[in-house]
Formats: sequence, C-alpha cells, structure tokens
Amino acid sequence: MAIFNSRTCLSRSFSTLSSQPLRVCVVGSGPAGFYTAEKMLKAHQGAQVDIIDRLPTPFGLVRSGVAPDHPETKIVMNQFSRAAQHERCSFFGNVTLGSSISLTELRELYHVVVLSYGAESDRVLGIPGEDLIGIHSAREFVWWYNGHPDCKNLDPDLKNTDTAVILGQGNVALDVARILLRPPTELTTTDIASHALAALEESSIRKVYLVGRRGPVQAACTAKELREVLGIKDLYIRIQEADLLKAPEDEEELKNNRIQRRVYELLSKAAATAPSYPRSGQRELHFVFFQKPDRFLESDERRGHVSGLQFEKTALKGSDSSQCIEAANFVSYTTLSTLLMVLKSIGYKSVPVDGLPFDHQKGVVPNIRGRVLHDASGDPTLLEGLYVCGWLKRGPTGIIATNLYCAEETVLSISEDLDQGVLATKSGLPKPGREGLLHLLDNRNVRVIPFSDWEKIDSTERRLGSLKNKPREKLATWEELLKVAME
Repeated sequence: MAIFNSRTCLSRSFSTLSSQPLRVCVVGSGPAGFYTAEKMLKAHQGAQVDIIDRLPTPFGLVRSGVAPDHPETKIVMNQFSRAAQHERCSFFGNVTLGSSISLTELRELYHVVVLSYGAESDRVLGIPGEDLIGIHSAREFVWWYNGHPDCKNLDPDLKNTDTAVILGQGNVALDVARILLRPPTELTTTDIASHALAALEESSIRKVYLVGRRGPVQAACTAKELREVLGIKDLYIRIQEADLLKAPEDEEELKNNRIQRRVYELLSKAAATAPSYPRSGQRELHFVFFQKPDRFLESDERRGHVSGLQFEKTALKGSDSSQCIEAANFVSYTTLSTLLMVLKSIGYKSVPVDGLPFDHQKGVVPNIRGRVLHDASGDPTLLEGLYVCGWLKRGPTGIIATNLYCAEETVLSISEDLDQGVLATKSGLPKPGREGLLHLLDNRNVRVIPFSDWEKIDSTERRLGSLKNKPREKLATWEELLKVAME
C-alpha cells in the first residue's frame, strides 16, 4: 500500500466516486467521532458525513466524563457544534448500533463507516466479593455525578460510611477523589447533576484511600490532576515515606520521563510537608502504593454489603516497572461496624457488536492505522470501507486532544484508500447514505434526535441552570431528554 503525503492527501477533494457524494457514517459522537467528522469534511469537499449516537445528546465523554469543575475542558463542545451544523454534516441521536441498525446494514448504506463509540463498559478484577453491594465502577460514579441518563439511579451510599476506597491512581481516580473530598459549596456553580450535588451535601465521606498496584514513580495520573487534588483546602494528605524510596530502575525511569518526574516530586513534597496526624474532623486523602486487591470482605452486620478489602503486597519486577510481582504479605483494610464504599478505577472496556472483529484480550478492534482487520489473528486482510478511531482503536488511553491525532491518522488511511480506488464500488451504483438510514429507522419506529432537537435540550438546560447560577442544569433521565427534544 502506497503512503501519501498527508498534507496533499488531506486537501484532496473526493474524486474516485465523483459521480456521487462520498457517504460517510461515524458511529459515536464523542471527541474521536467529531474530530473524524471534522477532518473528513475538510479533506473531501463532496463528502456527506452522518454521526449517529445511542444517546439523544452529543459530545460523549466531554459531556459525561469531564469533571464538572473542569469547565475549560468542555469548551471544545463549541467546536464540535460547528461541525455538526456544517451543511454536509448531520447528527442523529437515539440511534443504537446493534439494535436500531446493524453494522452490516450501515456498511450497505455508506461507502465509509468509522466506529468511534468508545468504551462503555468496565474491566473487572475477577476476585471474590466483587459483586457485593457498595462496590461501583468509577465510570458509573462519574456518569452519575455528570448526569448521564444510564446512571441517574446509581444511588451510591455516601451516608453510612466515612471511608471510600478507590482502586486505581489514574486521572479518573483522582477526579473521583476530588469530587468526594472537595467542599460541596465549591461545586454549586458547576454543571454537576443536582441529584449528585444533593447526595454530596449529605455525604459522610471523610477519608479516601487511593490504592495502586505500583509505586509513586509509576503513578498513572498527570501532574495537573495531582496538583488539583493535593490543593484541596484543609485536606490532610498521607503518604508512607517508605513507599517513596526509589530503586535504581526508578531513578532511570524518572530521568527519562519528565511527566513522571513531576508527579513524583509533587507526591514527595506532599509527604514531606504533611503533619503527622490529621486534625479532628479534617478530611483525609491517603495514597497507598504497592497493594493489589485480593478479595472484598462481606459485612457481618449487613449481609451482601462490602465492609473491607484484603490486599496483597506487590513489588516491581526487575527492570520492567510496568509489571508487578506478588508477595505473600496480606494487608487488610477492614471496618467492623461501618460500611465501605469502593470505586474501581481500573480501566474502561469497549464492547463489540455483531459483525465486528474484536480483540477481547486487548479490548480493541484489530486495525492497522484505523483500517479494520478481518480478525484478530494477525491476518492482514482488511474489511473494505470499515474504520475505527478513538478508544475502540487504541484502547482507553490519552486525553481529549489525543483523539485529534488519532482521527487524523484514520482519515489519512481513508484518503489513501480512496485515492487508490480501494473503496470504489464494483457496480458504480450510489450508496443510499442518509436517506437510506432515515428510511430504515422510520420503518422501525426509531425516534431519531437530530442536532436541532439537541439544541432544544441544550437551551432548556442552560435556562434551568441560569436560575441556579449554574452553566446548565442537566436533564438526567431518558424521559426528560426525549420529552424536551420532541416538544
């Protein structure tokens, strides 16, 4: 396969199928989906791009994943809105791949299908007691406080315990810790869901443990996120000095990684400046390193509820600091008369659909630079016209901007395939595209939510928010969202 200059390729208008417009469908309206649509519109002047999403609201994790106290990160929604309002682009919400329409049908309707629906499930630990009441995934908790309609009824118990344990030390884990420990009064002017704010105002959580399998040198968070949680006013920080000791391998890793070096410096400074003990009633954040959960413990007083965890001590394996080796040393966080809340922040997981090759071990669609492979066996055979972008392509890593570069690579692959005639139809007949999609959905009584209907939701949320000095008051149930959209 020839490789073309990206600038030349991405500025070329679509000519291979010049007798008909290039029909493109992007599945998923998060950052990866919108960046892909934006790049396609710019690269191919005749292309028609349709974005579908199972939710009636666009923007994916920008709306439901970004913390409410990070409004600056959400500004990118303005850019995505301009793409959706482009004359050659359409957004259709409330359309679910797999039930509203199959992947096979989409591929028949469009020349190009780009899957960018992200990761809407969670990795599991696979240890005893994981199904006990009081254990949630961090994804569910984030969706709950961000007003995602799937998690309005999560109802985490913040009243009957003063302790939360978060398994994981990445940015999502730090977001969750910050929301739990930050004074609720500081969240009242954000777009946090009202049901979550009310629960946090009555919360009894005063201690949060952030537990990681590896050490502070390998902490998966960024310096910005760490600085924010360490900067919560009147917060006691606890880090064991023994955990900060560095092996020669750690020194080498820090020397070669500026980001990790800054994270380690922040943790070391926090440990050095913290008082020996918290004041009475002071909120506490404990960083716990080199511990791997071994089992969840059930409460003796309330059957079926989690009351503690048992951890196994870990150590780094040789020069490969990404790996841990277990040692026979158990440490147990247990409470005798109160419950724990546990949040698992151990990674998101993508979900496959019928007709889509999937690498279950890696949790991604097998692909070469965004081109979907026939299967995960290593066979280089490609599925014509099918592409992937975002977390579904590379795994749940990176920040929002990472999806921009990811989309550029996928669109470049599409452009190369078009240039070589790989996507030219044998018959030369046009693809139905948007008209075919809407006809099929109408026959199935699927109520499509176009971008104009999302704008009704947006307007209503902003109006309700202005009454409470908030940027928006999110409609947090399917019923509310669809009712306003259909008015």
